[in-house]
Amino acid sequence: MPVLPGAEPYHHQGGEVGVLLCHGFTGSPQSLRPWAEYLAAQGLTVALPLLPGHGTRWEDLRPTGWQDWYAEVDRELRALRERCAHVFVAGLSMGGALALRLAAKHGDAVDGVVVVNPANKVHGPAAHALPLLRHFVPTTKGITSDIAKEGVEEVGYGHVPLHAAHSLRNFLRLVDGDLPQVTQPLLLLHSPRDHVVPPVDSERVLGRVSSTDVTEILLEQSHHVATLDHDADRIFEESLAFVTRLVTRPGAADVKDSDAESVQRSDAGPASRTGPGSFEQREGTATGG
Repeated sequence: MPVLPGAEPYHHQGGEVGVLLCHGFTGSPQSLRPWAEYLAAQGLTVALPLLPGHGTRWEDLRPTGWQDWYAEVDRELRALRERCAHVFVAGLSMGGALALRLAAKHGDAVDGVVVVNPANKVHGPAAHALPLLRHFVPTTKGITSDIAKEGVEEVGYGHVPLHAAHSLRNFLRLVDGDLPQVTQPLLLLHSPRDHVVPPVDSERVLGRVSSTDVTEILLEQSHHVATLDHDADRIFEESLAFVTRLVTRPGAADVKDSDAESVQRSDAGPASRTGPGSFEQREGTATGG
């Protein structure tokens, strides 16, 4: 099937610092494309794949499962590691869960993690009925375009196939068990007015990871797809500041001088302190150090 306009994957070959971006369930790379292009413009190497079953029609998602989605981002991460001295993983919603599992499984191969409204659990009474219900009800209503900003739409599916939702539920339970293995620096940004993933999911992630360098930022003006919403610029700037801090700190692996200079270009606002061993909450920034 042809890919929906705007849902195409995105790759940019930049310097020695790479970022893998993972989109959400029933969504597409379109929700993260502005973020990817921002990072690419700062000289980073960027990979934003299209997950299997996504970006075409909802029927194509139904036979896929978490193993397919994770395998795709795992391949992209390995490819980035072959080209880059530093690699970061990032994601929105289910993409955040994918990024966290990559960090848990790849350890030192991942330098840091950035997640926006990360999913941790499929909520509601229907979640418990999914194992049986999926055999009788093919779909439920879609979850895309939870955006406060007027006139902005997310490219994704208007239906959620329940077979895939059941696989997502299993995957999130798996990731929850992996969270203590996440030790890398973590930047977590989330929206209090998210109508898809409740704030409790972010609280759960923050409470279970083993990272000692953690920054939490609230996105007060946005709903779930914050990367296309009013707080998008802040997400872009804070993530770049986070990457810059980690690749230029003492003890970081060598980066070419030109790459170090390019990754430090940022329009981020004034920084407040964070760093290894700290936990910057609420209105913090990721610049630190």
